[in-house]
Amino acid sequence: MGRYTGPRTKKNRQFSFPVFGTTKAFERRPHLPGIHGPRLRRKVTGYSLAHNEKQKLRLMYGLLEKQFYLTFQRAKKRRGVTGDVFLGLLETRLDNVVYLLGFGKTRRAARQLVNHGHVKVNGQKVDIASYNCKVGDVIEIREKTSSRQLTTRCLDENQYRVSPSWLTLEASALRGTVNRMPTRDEMEQGINEQLIVQFYSR
Repeated sequence: MGRYTGPRTKKNRQFSFPVFGTTKAFERRPHLPGIHGPRLRRKVTGYSLAHNEKQKLRLMYGLLEKQFYLTFQRAKKRRGVTGDVFLGLLETRLDNVVYLLGFGKTRRAARQLVNHGHVKVNGQKVDIASYNCKVGDVIEIREKTSSRQLTTRCLDENQYRVSPSWLTLEASALRGTVNRMPTRDEMEQGINEQLIVQFYSR
């Protein structure tokens, strides 16, 4: 199955969580989608809870099932708490860092920005969205006029969104720096990563 390209508010309502960001439609109708949504009561099992948590996180970062699983396997091989390491790997993906810096309006838009070659890391063009940024990496927009116009417009639209403290944004230069790795409390709080660890440990 390819990446999800269907109605985003429907997924937000399915998980009762702003997977693709809060929208007015989701705020008006936070219940399950469908004609019976407001009254529907689904049976909740341990498996369904863990599966839903996995799907929420996978859709949020826009990964395919295999990509998501392989990232989890990389996290298992590293030292530290697997759940925290896993979230850290997702959070430091280049497309997500570009999104957090405000260069893309959504994670999907940020991925497109990277894939189309508008982004440089440490002076070199990088068009691989899954590239994991490291401490000291400098992420900047290429000098092309089209690249800079597109990013400047996004920054103007995202001016009220504050970048996390583990990143430094130089808006005038269209540049950002990774100061350090994010801590757990600086990452998504609405996700229970331990359920995902349990899901893959079955």
